[in-house]
Amino acid sequence: MPRRPRLDLPGIPQHVIQRGVDRQPVFFSDDDCWFYLDWLGKYARDRAISLHAYCLMTNHVHLLLTAPSADALGKLMQDMGRRYVQYINRTYKRSGGLWQGRYKTSYVQAERYLLSCMRYIELNPLRAGMVAAPGEYRWSSYQANAFGAAAPLLTPHHEYLALDNDSATRQQAYRALFTAHVDDADWNLIRTATQQGVVVGDSRFVEAIEQRLGCVARPQSQGRPAISPYNSNNS
Repeated sequence: MPRRPRLDLPGIPQHVIQRGVDRQPVFFSDDDCWFYLDWLGKYARDRAISLHAYCLMTNHVHLLLTAPSADALGKLMQDMGRRYVQYINRTYKRSGGLWQGRYKTSYVQAERYLLSCMRYIELNPLRAGMVAAPGEYRWSSYQANAFGAAAPLLTPHHEYLALDNDSATRQQAYRALFTAHVDDADWNLIRTATQQGVVVGDSRFVEAIEQRLGCVARPQSQGRPAISPYNSNNS
């Protein structure tokens, strides 16, 4: 079965997940995380990509970013793949690939789902039972977004900035999001859309995207794929 082509929507935030081969670890020490983040910041700046949130887990990474062009994200991931894999193989005397196939990505409707997606990413260590609170985890953007910790690789999205003009009040409002009830429907949509490489958005947003691209951009139920209304021969 051919791979689904990536959607081409420059300027819209994207949630990216990249996993280790067979879900094996990709980070083995604190130094690995520091090097990864340092190179991520450098290559993102080189590609004029804005990084809004991240979380480095033992065997995968989450990124939320906005790329200015269709190929910028792909080039960033290539840059990171070459540099980080070379470092890991050299440091740990190993060979071969580190990442599981292609990275997964979904576009995110900013005004409806961007903050939910940030929350989804930064709560990942809590969901995995690694910490009791998101602020206890060192390798995510939570400390920067929630408490103003220095993170030069991050560029705040305007939806995050719109929480309040005052940085301290904005951070307090952001922290309050993490005490609110988790919407299971939002969580499932974010997870499914990222796995399928489609759009996280409400029906009007998704319909506008589908009309623009001429293809299905919404999550599909498991099982036999539905016939696309944009590629059907039954006209």
